[in-house]
Amino acid sequence: MYAVITTGGKQYKVAPGDRIRINKLEGEVNSTINFDNVLMLSDGANVTIGQPKVDGANVEATILTHGREKKVVIMKFKKRKDYFRKRGFRAHYTKVEIGQIKSR
Repeated sequence: MYAVITTGGKQYKVAPGDRIRINKLEGEVNSTINFDNVLMLSDGANVTIGQPKVDGANVEATILTHGREKKVVIMKFKKRKDYFRKRGFRAHYTKVEIGQIKSR
């Protein structure tokens, strides 16, 4: 069984037991969160596609950790113009483990 959920403006294909990194969510470590924005459900034989989301579907997950990604370096440079800019960015993330997928 798997589902397609959306959180933080991105879509993720998840199955029970998966560990994924998503944009930072509020919540304590080891607490349970629910994703009710389920776009698609599949249990092997049957596929349910929502319009825009599946009614009554819910995905439970447990927060494992909060952290920051590797630094992304942004550089701008124009030769012979004495122009050089360098910036860095580290995105915050939340690592979650998918528990069970519920439908109706």
